[in-house]
Amino acid sequence: MVEEKKVVDEVSGWLRVYDDGSVDRTWTGPPEVKFMAEPVPPHDQFIDGVATRDVTIDPSSNLRVRIYFPEENQDPTSETKLPIILHFHGGGFCISQPDWFMYYHVYTRLVKSVRAIVVSVYLRRAPENKLPAACDDGYAALLWLKSLAKGESNEPWLNTHGDFNRVFLIGDSSGANIVHQVAARGGSIDLNPLRLAGAIPIHPGFVRSQRSKSELEQPESPFLTLDMADKFLAMALPKGCTKDHPITCPMGSAAPQMKGLNLPPMLLCVAEKDLLKDTEMEYYEAMKNANKDVDLFISPEMGHSFYLNKIAVDVDSVTGAKTSELIEGIKEFINKH
Repeated sequence: MVEEKKVVDEVSGWLRVYDDGSVDRTWTGPPEVKFMAEPVPPHDQFIDGVATRDVTIDPSSNLRVRIYFPEENQDPTSETKLPIILHFHGGGFCISQPDWFMYYHVYTRLVKSVRAIVVSVYLRRAPENKLPAACDDGYAALLWLKSLAKGESNEPWLNTHGDFNRVFLIGDSSGANIVHQVAARGGSIDLNPLRLAGAIPIHPGFVRSQRSKSELEQPESPFLTLDMADKFLAMALPKGCTKDHPITCPMGSAAPQMKGLNLPPMLLCVAEKDLLKDTEMEYYEAMKNANKDVDLFISPEMGHSFYLNKIAVDVDSVTGAKTSELIEGIKEFINKH
């Protein structure tokens, strides 16, 4: 008789952990939103002005990226190179991946609007791979871009059309935590001939062990509840660590001092009604106090990762408008740097 596996931990709708250590990430929430967590297959041909491909960048670890490439600028004689945006997905370090529709609909739009190439990393996920695994993957992807810039390896879209002098980091939610970590690591080595021109943490998952005022007072959203945040981080952080860990609290006393970090210019994106707004603003103040180059982009009335919710973007005019404003703010920042 086969013994049935028992669920030992779960995050409602998103993830179940079994007693044998296996993890099931099949969406079990409302079926009408399941499409947002469905993978979009890569397509080398252009669909609505964007082509995508998946590339293995490290065969030994099977680390992969998804590349989003805009259709214009196909003239091989064109001298205009496109900025490269290295993207780290969110999901509390435990769920989601670059080919999910929720990312596809945003990053296809971004590459067309900004006129850039996006490289999104298939990060290892917890609980199977605890932190700093995802940060290591993000950093490995940056080093891969450096190897392309040096001509040590080749990826046709990037080598032909990418501007390695204008590489930007971007990340949503927990991916924004990775932006800070990769920017700090990148600033400690010689990246030449690649230049890290800027970093864009969007609604980062910065927290402390003690609940902030916004965590207690702001409304929960489909993309972030207190229970989700607590459970994902408990699964992701190294054994015995609290939320005051440097990856989740880079402005805390356990983290390296901001003043000593060599960071590129940053655009910190904050949603007014985000549960994590207060700790995100603590990060902003810590950056300012350390005399770092940081701009603040606030989305009024919005909650955590609102722009990933395709239904709200399409149906609610305010969410749609705020998404357009966010993309325009990112475009302005990249054009400035």
